[in-house]
Amino acid sequence: MEKYKVILFDLDGTLSDPKIGITKSVQYALHKMGIVEPDIDKLEGFIGPPLQVSFSEFYNFDEQETQNAIDLFRQRFKEKGMFENKLYANIPSLLNLLNEQGFTLVVATSKPTVFAEQILEYFNIDQYFELIVGSNLDGTRVSKTEIIQCILDKYSEYELGDFIMIGDRKHDIIGANNTGINSIGVSYGFGSSEELSQFNPTYIVKSVTQLKEILMRS
Repeated sequence: MEKYKVILFDLDGTLSDPKIGITKSVQYALHKMGIVEPDIDKLEGFIGPPLQVSFSEFYNFDEQETQNAIDLFRQRFKEKGMFENKLYANIPSLLNLLNEQGFTLVVATSKPTVFAEQILEYFNIDQYFELIVGSNLDGTRVSKTEIIQCILDKYSEYELGDFIMIGDRKHDIIGANNTGINSIGVSYGFGSSEELSQFNPTYIVKSVTQLKEILMRS
């Protein structure tokens, strides 16, 4: 088994369950644009991928409509949505253990970095991470491949085999594959085992406990 040194964590669906905050903020944006979606369960697909992708894919918005929707989403998300969120059980203890064992922990998220920083601070887990890399508010660096590559560039003294990416959606696994690092798909988030397995992650786990077992064996 690989001996990993730098562990990359996705945020939404991996460290925390952001369903209420994200889906209600999407619902708010759609309502402002004249689209009524009463069932937030139908908006779960927005959790994980970049908003630029989701608004275009699910509602066929053009570039300007997509930007308008993102701006509206952020109005509500900044005010309350980012805090309508909860950590998955055993995440703080896992992060603490990994820190104690000498792993370097990094957040790799498609969420804007500024929001990710506030969420990690809100949950009081920011101290476990050496670096937080997300997208930019201007809509650049949104793909997980770009985000992971940015992290690899910052840790250029390490070999690719020293890194592993952990995430709950196909975008996390695709990003890891594109940058040449190993990955763990977590099916307790918003991506199913079927979605994850299509992109050949190094491992798939169903719980934070299983995740800990793999990382502590490395």
